[in-house]
Amino acid sequence: MLGSHLKANARKLMLDNAPRIYFVTALYVILLAVLSYLRFRLPGDIDLDAMYTRLSLGELPSLSIIYVNFRQFGVFLALLLFIFTPVLEIGYMGYCLKIKRKQQTQFKDIFNGFLYFFKVIKLFLLIVVFILLWGLLLIIPGIVAAYRYRLAYYIFLDDSSKSALSCIRESSAMMFGSKVDLLIIDLSFIGWYILDVIITFLNPLPIGIPIVTLWLTPYMTLTRAGFYEHKIGSLAA
Repeated sequence: MLGSHLKANARKLMLDNAPRIYFVTALYVILLAVLSYLRFRLPGDIDLDAMYTRLSLGELPSLSIIYVNFRQFGVFLALLLFIFTPVLEIGYMGYCLKIKRKQQTQFKDIFNGFLYFFKVIKLFLLIVVFILLWGLLLIIPGIVAAYRYRLAYYIFLDDSSKSALSCIRESSAMMFGSKVDLLIIDLSFIGWYILDVIITFLNPLPIGIPIVTLWLTPYMTLTRAGFYEHKIGSLAA
């Protein structure tokens, strides 16, 4: 199966690039954890993590929730922190894509998204808007749309001169007939997610050390980078 092949290749790449890939992943995870911590420490009652999840599923928050939660200057700062997340994500995706292609990598690669900060944010916001519009029809069309645009970031990483709409259109074309394949790959990681939660929850230390996360994050990202490479190869054939 495609998923098994991609995951096996991802594990080999992790072994070949150890321990460097784990140090880079640790830095990435720590930065995301700091952003998450700052969101909750800022003034105002806004759960951006929950909102990010709803937006990803195409669920539009009600006006009452927006009115109650979006207040105080801290909300503005929280939104700034919120948009840093996709910028860091695309940097880490680019780092793993380089590993997949056996290219030279550096620690600073995970910050490359900041070189195209506004382009990345524009791409992120357009994807969210399109998912929301499809999500208005029902949750299933929203999920389908989310998978339709999953390769847009990779397309941008390959050619940052492309517009956000071009990346979205190309992703939609590349994912035609392949959305279920990627969904199955994502579902295959559910067991690891559950294990990660259990180990983190049972951790007796005052500060949680996401041991599984440090292994699971590159595992999933390299697998998805492999999926993108597979799609490029199948289209070129």
